[in-house]
Amino acid sequence: MNKTFFILAMLVAGILAGELIGDAAPILNDAASVIGTVWLNALRMTVVPLVVALLIVGIVQTAAAARAGKIAFTGVVMMITLLWTSSAIAAFMIPTLTSAFPIPREAAQALISGLTTMAPIEQAEPFTEIIKKIVPTNPIGSAANTDVLPLIVFTLAFAFAVVKLPEDKRRSIHSLFDAVADAMVMIVGWVLALAPIGVFALAYGLGVTAGSAAFGALAHYVIVLVATGSVIWLLSFVIAFAGAGKNPFVFFRAAIPAQAVAISTQSSLASLPAMLQGLNQLGVRTRNSEIILPIAVALFRATGPAMNFGVALYIAHLMGIELTAGQIALGLAAGAITTMGAVSLPGSISFISSIAPICIAMGVPVEPLGLLIAIETFPDIMRTLGNVTMDMAVTATVDKHVGEDDPAHEGEQS
Repeated sequence: MNKTFFILAMLVAGILAGELIGDAAPILNDAASVIGTVWLNALRMTVVPLVVALLIVGIVQTAAAARAGKIAFTGVVMMITLLWTSSAIAAFMIPTLTSAFPIPREAAQALISGLTTMAPIEQAEPFTEIIKKIVPTNPIGSAANTDVLPLIVFTLAFAFAVVKLPEDKRRSIHSLFDAVADAMVMIVGWVLALAPIGVFALAYGLGVTAGSAAFGALAHYVIVLVATGSVIWLLSFVIAFAGAGKNPFVFFRAAIPAQAVAISTQSSLASLPAMLQGLNQLGVRTRNSEIILPIAVALFRATGPAMNFGVALYIAHLMGIELTAGQIALGLAAGAITTMGAVSLPGSISFISSIAPICIAMGVPVEPLGLLIAIETFPDIMRTLGNVTMDMAVTATVDKHVGEDDPAHEGEQS
């Protein structure tokens, strides 16, 4: 948390320094541009190998969890359904919120003028051309050209093929890509260790062109993104009521301790003991909660698709990019799929690895992510709060509908 707030402080300091110095020191402007660009490129170089490795590992782990029994299978199916639902919610919420509560014009123009200098907008390909290339003729070429969508299609096919292999071969491939993912996470960690410098450099350039008006635009972004995540949080109460028959007020009271831990730690794993205790108060069978909750914590982030896809949609709105229905559909799918491979990562790492592929698939600039990561600490609180509450709702629902029919549970009862 100290490092997170330090990065945030460097964002503020960079904008203020850029506004104060302005064009009086061209050499500083050039230096900030070089440093910021190099740091962004260092982050971007990890996206493709990290996404490929994490998708393969995530799908193999999800398949393994689904094979663990009827309860686990039902839970995994419900979680995957909710991931796609979450992504669809962003497609509705972001345009609605930005239309109902538009960003102040002065702040928007100031931020656009700063971001345009580091994120040139390219004309998006027609949707028909994107569909023609969705199946890659050369996956290596797709990776080299950062054609994320065909690369994801190939990676999904490869991962599902791995799931069908004999256990020894499946385990070997899983171990290989798990090691690749760990190595890439380590590299990202090294790059993020330089985040205060990189963010300051990017913010300095933004301050030169946009000045302090950029703060208003960044605050608007945080409010819109948090509001989108709050819809997923509220949806968890609907699921607990409709799926598990739990009174929303009773469910909220039982979830308060877990939510308090989630807000203070921004960690679903740290909230696990409190979630188990809350589910016990709701009458959920301990055996079932001990099966579903660990799977949810390891593989499921309900707010991920909504808020990750939401970031890409917000950037497009801010930069004045008119998205076609096809581009939105591609972003929706990428938002749901890439979340499956990022659930075990720290927030700062998953922010880049999950959102950059969505932006690339939609033809939206990824460069603004270098700045937005500095204020991720505020949306991340909403992310964790929504994830923890949804984990409890899903567990209670699965327990109500499957628990009594599970063979292992019947044996335990007898």
